[in-house]
Amino acid sequence: HQAGKVTVPHEDFLAKINAVRYAFLELGVDEGVIVARTDSEGADLTQKIPVSREAGDLASKYISYLQTTEIDISEAKEDEILIKRNGKLHRPTRLSSGLYQFREGTQHERVVLDCVTSLQNGADMIWIETPTPDVAGIASFVNDIKKQVPDAKLVYNNSPSFNWTINFRQQAYDRWADEGRDLSGYDRDKLMDAQYDDSELACEADEKIRTFQADAAREAGVFHHLITLPTYHTAALSTHELAKGYFGDEGMLAYVAGVQRKEIRDGIACVKHQAMAGSDIGDDHKEIFSGENALKAGDASKNTMNQFGG
Repeated sequence: HQAGKVTVPHEDFLAKINAVRYAFLELGVDEGVIVARTDSEGADLTQKIPVSREAGDLASKYISYLQTTEIDISEAKEDEILIKRNGKLHRPTRLSSGLYQFREGTQHERVVLDCVTSLQNGADMIWIETPTPDVAGIASFVNDIKKQVPDAKLVYNNSPSFNWTINFRQQAYDRWADEGRDLSGYDRDKLMDAQYDDSELACEADEKIRTFQADAAREAGVFHHLITLPTYHTAALSTHELAKGYFGDEGMLAYVAGVQRKEIRDGIACVKHQAMAGSDIGDDHKEIFSGENALKAGDASKNTMNQFGG
């Protein structure tokens, strides 16, 4: 989800897939699953130009996506790398970093080629990074991939890097515009504003977010949904909310009402954090080796965990 993405030629990537498969064999892993990820949709650059051995091979297809400029041999610089294309000499666009530029508008084709090639060379599933969580956009990739690999299975990242609220509200806005509905009460560029939270458009968008997994599975062939970094974000938010209350007017009640009471009533095991840290296991070992002389953390009269029952 960031700029400056750089891809590598297929032969380099397939070598990694083969290495993983070989590791499975060496380690006796019979049910290992290889998921091949491509960021080609957002990648404008490639690390290097692969070696093409015959016209139309995989390297040749990769090279065909490069941005080039036709030149005369007299214009060539000393030690410059040139490409012959349709009987003409072409200079590939190269940055000072040595990276090569892809042509605009090749993203979709490159994603499809990457995925098909990976599935045909050892990958079990594919992972496509898309710029927005749009079911139709995901389906456009998957449908083209399945034309060549009918049983292709897609893993999709329901990423916190997306602004789900603004994306789905803008999708709803655009649907309403296509349907000719009244949008006078909405500003498309400001739909993140809390003033819209209870609006009809926002409610429609939230329902689409709620059903996203089912919709994407049904309409875009997503086989498995994952969400990256959710615990990072929930930890950050809960700590933020606790700090506001604890150092504000709520004091200790911010923790008790906002955290511990909910843990107890929902049966969250970590309310007994001592046990989660292994104190019970430690007591068992102490008793095994020291018997009645064991100094156990779980003393009935002193163990704070007893306050939580069970």
